[in-house]
Parts: sequence; C-alpha cells; structure tokens
Amino acid sequence: MLRLPTRTLRSTFRSLSSYGKVDDKIVSLICNIVGPDNVTTSESARNLHGTDESFHPTRAPEAVVTPLSTSHVSEVMKICNSHRIPVIPFGTGTGFEGGVGALYGGVCMAMHKMTEIVEVNQSDFDATVRAGVTRHQLNDWIRADGLHFPIDPGAGASVCGMCSTSASGTNAVRYGTMRENVLNMEVVLADGTVIHTAGEGRRPKKTSCGYNLTNLFVGSEGTLGVITQATVRLHGIPEATAAAISSFDSVQNAVDTVVMILQCGLPLARIEFLNSDMISACNKFSNLQLKEAPTLFLEFIGSPSGVEEQAMLAEELCVGNGGENFSWATEHSEREQLWKARHNCWYAVKATYPGKHAYSTDVVVPVSHLPETVVFCHELAGEMGVPAPIVGHVGDGNFHCFLLSNQDDETETLRIKDFSRKLALKAQSFGGSCTGEHGIGLGKRELLIEEVGTGAFETMKIVKKSLDPLLIMNPGKVIDLDHLL
Repeated sequence: MLRLPTRTLRSTFRSLSSYGKVDDKIVSLICNIVGPDNVTTSESARNLHGTDESFHPTRAPEAVVTPLSTSHVSEVMKICNSHRIPVIPFGTGTGFEGGVGALYGGVCMAMHKMTEIVEVNQSDFDATVRAGVTRHQLNDWIRADGLHFPIDPGAGASVCGMCSTSASGTNAVRYGTMRENVLNMEVVLADGTVIHTAGEGRRPKKTSCGYNLTNLFVGSEGTLGVITQATVRLHGIPEATAAAISSFDSVQNAVDTVVMILQCGLPLARIEFLNSDMISACNKFSNLQLKEAPTLFLEFIGSPSGVEEQAMLAEELCVGNGGENFSWATEHSEREQLWKARHNCWYAVKATYPGKHAYSTDVVVPVSHLPETVVFCHELAGEMGVPAPIVGHVGDGNFHCFLLSNQDDETETLRIKDFSRKLALKAQSFGGSCTGEHGIGLGKRELLIEEVGTGAFETMKIVKKSLDPLLIMNPGKVIDLDHLL
C-alpha cells in the first residue's frame, strides 16, 4: 500500500484543487468497469446522493457510481486512488450528521444494488449480507426460521451502513449496538485492496487472534474503506412479547423510573422515553390519544408467565414514581401501533412544525447521570426558546433531541448549534459521549478531541493516514482535513 511522508501530504493538498476531478476520461474508465447504466452525472441523482436526513446542506458529488460486486468497488477505488479522487460510500441516506456530503467533489459509491443475502446459518445464529441489504430485507428473509436481527435504528438503513455508523436503536438495552453484533466484514481499502477483518469466511462468536480490525471499521463512517459485506449475529424471536406505556407528571420522575427498573434487573427488550412535545407530535401524526406528558414505552420478552411478571413489577415501579395510565398489551397489532409511532417520531416532528428544518442530535451518558442530563436538556430548551422534542433509548443512557429552526434564519441556526454543543459538553462532563449512534460526520468533529483526548486523537490520525494516505475516503468527515495536513 502506498505511503506518503507528511511533507509530501502537505504539498499535495496545498489547495482544494489538489483533488482530482471526475472528467469525461474518468467517467469512461469507470463505465468500462461497472457499465454505463451504473454511472450517472445527472444533477438530480448527484443531489439525491449528496444529502441525508441531517441539518447540513446538500453537497453533491461529481458522479454517482453503482457497483454490482466487490470487484467493481475494488477496481473503481484503484482508479480514484491513482487520480486522487474522493470517494463517499452511500447506503440509504438515513444518517443525521452530514456523513454523505461530498465536501470536495468526487465519486459517490452508491451500494444499493448489492442486495445478495450470501448465507444464513440458522444453527449458528449468523448471516452474511452484501452492502445493499437493509435490515428490513434481512428480517423478512429469516423470520420463517424463527430468527431476527434486532438492531433497529428506526430507519430503513442498510446493514453495512449501520456498521459504518455503529448504529443501534430501541433494542440496544437488550441486544447491544452494531459493535456487539458484527462478526466479520469485507472492506475495500482506498487503494483497492480487499480485506476480511476477521479472516475470509470466518464467523466465530469470539476470538483473541490479533488486532480487532472489525471494530476498527465499525463506526468509521466511510473514512477508512468501503464496507462491501458484513457477517452479523442473529437472535431467536422471543416466545412472548408485551408492550407497556405509562405517563408521568415530570421528566425527572419518568427518567428516575428508568433507573429503578434497570436496577431491579428486569430483562427489558426496550425502554424509551418521550417528552410531552414528542407525545404531542406522535398523537397528531400517528392518530394516537396518549396523554401529552413525559411518557415511557416499554417492551418485555420471555415466556408468557415471565412477561406478565415483568409487566406487573414495572407497573409497581411506575406507579410508585407517580406514573399514570399504565397499560400493557400482548396483541401484535397493539404493540406494532405503539412502536410504529415511536419509529415515526422523526417524521412526526417534521410534520408538526411545517416550514421548520429539523436537526437531530444525540448524546449518551452513564445511566446514573441520565435523569440530570435529560432534565438539563429539557430546561436548556426552555431557556433558549428552542422547540426540542426528546426521545431516547434511555435504557442504555442514550437519547435524541430534535431541534427545529428556520434554516434561512442565521440567528436560529446559530442557536441550534449552540444548544447542540452545550448538550454534548454536558454529556461529556458526566463521562458520556457527544454521540451514541449518529456518529461524528460533519456536525461533531470539533467535539471529538474534547472527548477522546489528544493522544487518542493523534492515534486516530495515524490510522487514517496509514489506510488512506491520499485522504480520498470520505474526506472532511470525522477528522477535519486541517488536522490531517
């Protein structure tokens, strides 16, 4: 693999023009690899692939390439590397931190046509999928085997895209995040080299063999390589499931209840907190009739008798903390209605505040600091006059705040950014993180050093330069180019 000394890097990237351009010659070379039907430079396609669900403006690539195989990805990477053309991997565009914007032009590597489910091993509880397979497609495929892939960020994300951002979701309190559920990955590096992070064809549930390359690439946000295949853990579908809901008179009481439930060791599958603003939005968008108050959504799994015992104990704890209207249901349709409303929170907020642009920020703290962090967020929103519906996977200390503003109003935009920074710094002060699952992307680059410290940050830079010496992999994300040159 090509290595360049620091002096050469600085001279090479003295200006933005040092990156190569996707001219007709480059397009022709790429068309020879993937076929002309899988390359486009149309404005509409470029704009579509230059944005995600985030607050950040569209930054369109110069071309969108849709590979059909790992060999396609490898050959395209070789061309881009030799001409110093940026490459931005693209899954389904459901990210929240501007991770797919083409800051320096280049090629968007859109992975949605690589849709093969390579292998499902029912007895070993694992599956191997190509980069374009979504979590919904995987679950539809394995449901008849009594299995499911439980990581659910709420969006129709691709499995490999979820690897890239280290996604999690409502089931994280029970099943963990992508970091705990990825066994192996196939990755194409900047120079076109294809690697398997745990060895080709390997899928052990544990290993102490060498460096943990799998988790190096989980959460790397396309800055170290293109993930073309992933082997993930599967889990059995529970025998019985029940969903419950309870409202509270204050944010403090609701979140205190979460801590008490966890301390009692209840084997919850999910426990979600929604503040009154979020409940109001869900009622309107999903045609619910919930009390507009701080509310907990819970889900219990296990045997029928075990689920009933869990629900009864949870009800006792909720009522003891001032919880009202506690109800639980085992019917699939009732549970689906509740969780569908929860997963539609983002769209509910956008529909409730027409004309406003929504920005989602997330933080995570040790559970012992969860009550004061959520209360801080709630009170900060009031002080700053910012509409801020809150929802979170509070069972693992992670919650999201949806901030609304007029994107054309610079004052409002600055207020939103200030709010997000203050909340992140508060989370970090409690030993938490500025992002639990959205990633760093563009929005939180300045908070990375604050969180990991200078030594770890310098080590990250070494890793980046070693694997991507020409800095073509999703440049400007996670680590600003100014820090790398």
